[in-house]
Amino acid sequence: MPLRSVLTTAQLAALFACPETEAELASIYTFDAQELAIIHQHRGAHNRLGFAVQLCYLRYPGQAIDANTVPPAGLLACVARQVGAPAEAWTEYAQREETRREHTREAQEAFGYRPFTVREYRRRRAFLTEVALRTSKAVVIAQELAAALRADRIIDRCCAEALVRGTRLFYQRLTEGLPAAQR
Repeated sequence: MPLRSVLTTAQLAALFACPETEAELASIYTFDAQELAIIHQHRGAHNRLGFAVQLCYLRYPGQAIDANTVPPAGLLACVARQVGAPAEAWTEYAQREETRREHTREAQEAFGYRPFTVREYRRRRAFLTEVALRTSKAVVIAQELAAALRADRIIDRCCAEALVRGTRLFYQRLTEGLPAAQR
């Protein structure tokens, strides 16, 4: 795996940023009846809100929250309205580290999210190598991977290696018919 980062800090931030407009929030984070039923099984407004936000982050941007996660105010307001909890309840959520981890595991199991295994990595690397043969822009590769992982409910990423492999294969294929002097 390459040691250099192929994405800028701004590109990474944009790739994993939560939506901001009311329309985007509603289209991505509106819960269905099954999701609401599972959310409402949690005791206390703070746990309902926290579990729902956990589910939102797994859905998009496709990662679990950690102890330092502070959801945007728009996301909290959107989720709080749906689960019948005040947005301020977020400050009480997951004061115990175990609660956040248990909620992450519960949401993954209930809604079919799965971890990024070595087998999955190899499968995605082949997909990304094909993408990298079409573009040399790391951000495009990252966007395609993120979209595919979100669609398949997989959590993680592996773009840098695909970009390097794709670039090598591209140049190898481009120059394979040339004599050594021209290469």
